[in-house]
Amino acid sequence: MIGAILLASFSRKVIKPMNSVFLSPNFPPNFANFAVQLKQAGACVLGLGDDHYDDLSGDVRRSLTDYYRVDSMHDYDELVRAMGYFTHRYGKMDHLDSHNEYWLETEARLRTDFNIEGIDVHQIGKIKRKSEMKEVFLKAGLKPARGRVCNTREELLAFIAEVGYPVVAKPNIGVGAAKTFKICSECEIDNYFAEKLPEDYIVEEYCGGQIVTYDGLVDGDGNVVFSSSLRYSRGVMDVVNEDSDIYYHTVREIEPELEAAGIATLKAFDMRKRFFHLEFFMNEGVITPLEVNIRPPGGLTLNMMNYTFDADCYHTWANLIVNGIAEPMGERSHLVFYVGRKDRIPYQITHQQVLEKCSSVMMHHERLNDVFSGALGNYGYLLRHEEMEPLMEATELIQRRG
Repeated sequence: MIGAILLASFSRKVIKPMNSVFLSPNFPPNFANFAVQLKQAGACVLGLGDDHYDDLSGDVRRSLTDYYRVDSMHDYDELVRAMGYFTHRYGKMDHLDSHNEYWLETEARLRTDFNIEGIDVHQIGKIKRKSEMKEVFLKAGLKPARGRVCNTREELLAFIAEVGYPVVAKPNIGVGAAKTFKICSECEIDNYFAEKLPEDYIVEEYCGGQIVTYDGLVDGDGNVVFSSSLRYSRGVMDVVNEDSDIYYHTVREIEPELEAAGIATLKAFDMRKRFFHLEFFMNEGVITPLEVNIRPPGGLTLNMMNYTFDADCYHTWANLIVNGIAEPMGERSHLVFYVGRKDRIPYQITHQQVLEKCSSVMMHHERLNDVFSGALGNYGYLLRHEEMEPLMEATELIQRRG
């Protein structure tokens, strides 16, 4: 009888929870939802960051099984020691992410060194370097803007001689629109070289048209689980360079040509189990690929997706990562607007008046981290409705200058 009991206990399969390392889990604040949903899906969530434990948000602290604090996230040796500690205590790491563009290369190194599934050091170049992205776009049958890495005045002038003015210069590896330049004449070249960052810049021919995005999540086979698209009031580069304000919004229907270009891009970059944020120019049905980001769109856009679908994209992602289940989000039932305001701009109505006058469409509002202020403003409002007109009216009211 005892032998039978022992045999039964040894034959019972022990299922180890997924070990998921969340890099820099405290930033931005809404990304705490990733830790919450990972835990609810059954993962052992291990935080690794440079914030003191007591400075972590309550949601993050409640979701973490363990937390390892390093003095600097830029000290790779410290990160390796942290990963070694986690491995010694919990076994092999199964998943690692930050959802943050800034840490993509660090993530790739750690995945490679600790044999974790996902983007590794051999794949990161084509995703981080805009010059290498163009080669993948071409293999996908798309036509990106002509561009070239130009580090000297002579190289820049030679490229401009081929494509003409204006051109756009931006860091070959960069985040957002900071230190991005639109060069319209030779007299602007001196200012460009004086102010550019001391690193490789790619220079591209200027493409007219509307900047649009194709955003969403892909499953383990690279198939789209759900998709969304953003339309901007103006280019983010112009907003940053002119220090003006911005609004942008989701759409109910994505154009077939944009959907096709987005799916072709995802296949070409072999995206799997990732959020994606792809940028294109759209001009009278012609789609020109601009940039690939293997991360969620920034700011409060994930919250916008939730309001668009009446669903929870954080939950959908965590269930895919932990349990391999790809749940559709349903229909895009609403339009959702992000409306930003900057502290330096005098607006006609106060924040309190905004809340009172726009209460019928207001879903969420919050002060943003200063990191986002150049592009998105110091304060953001999320508005929702089934129709465009009341959202445009509220947006105009919120951003009306005093």
